Amino acid sequence: MLMKGVTLRGLEVFEALAKSGSVAQAADITGLSQPAVSQQLRNLEKALGSDLVDHGRRPMVLTSAGRSFLSRTQAILSELRLAQSELTVMDLSHLPALSIGLIDDFDNDLTPRLATILADSLTQCRFKMVTASSHDIHKAMAEKDLHIGVAASTGELRTGVTEYPLVEEPFILVAPRGCITDPDDVGNQLNHLPLLRYARDQLISQQIESHLSRNKMEFDDRFEIGSHLALMAMVARRIGWAITTPLGYMRAVRFHEDIDAYALPFAGFSRRISLFAQSDWPDTVPLEVAGTVRRLTQSQMITPAINRLPWLAGQLRVIEE
Repeated sequence: MLMKGVTLRGLEVFEALAKSGSVAQAADITGLSQPAVSQQLRNLEKALGSDLVDHGRRPMVLTSAGRSFLSRTQAILSELRLAQSELTVMDLSHLPALSIGLIDDFDNDLTPRLATILADSLTQCRFKMVTASSHDIHKAMAEKDLHIGVAASTGELRTGVTEYPLVEEPFILVAPRGCITDPDDVGNQLNHLPLLRYARDQLISQQIESHLSRNKMEFDDRFEIGSHLALMAMVARRIGWAITTPLGYMRAVRFHEDIDAYALPFAGFSRRISLFAQSDWPDTVPLEVAGTVRRLTQSQMITPAINRLPWLAGQLRVIEE
């Protein structure tokens, strides 16, 4: 039994404050008024008998007790959100068929859970699920081989396809562990290593190369790697450094002990992952699937990523519709 004063709403407010450092931003995140946010925090601190934030600093900074409590809070909320996703059974029993394609960044964490959730709902349905690159998913959507696709957005309007934004994530830099000793001088410390590039026919490569070109940045053009995990393995083996995304970094968990991740030392940029649906479908099905994907992404991918890389807070986020 929870001690009196420790409430689910209080935990959500504390998590929002920890991420944003601001009562105003926490109010936006939780949908409460600013006085209500402050009251929830006071109630929680009183119940715990300890200050969770340094009230004399702006933006707010967690105390040592707050940092310890935050990890527990995030674990609790993550499990509750996951339980909500798994118990929110979509009513898709009326569909005769559903084919869905998912970006391969979701393979480790989200795809298995989404498959089981959909299978439970599609009791009389012919169900097909594939994982592929964003390019292949967009091609399959154009050829009407898929009803729904989850992929990185190109920002283009596509005839006959409706886009439902899901996630925004910044591009980040990954380097061999210990290669960078001064986070304020990342660029100069990487001069002796080449940039490891994604294969140029991949959408992520085109987005990265376009950004580098816009900022008139040039690097050695020695390596072009088609496999994400192979590229991460090369970083871990100290062959070079790379530009990737938080979801890509989290997918390469086997290499985390040999890789460091940083914000880009030059102009930042981000990508959007969206759900795409054939426009001749009613909104009901895509909206239900999109809602489930958002909840799963938050609990299975975003929260663990921010726990590991706290500086991603506010940059890696679900796009609520």
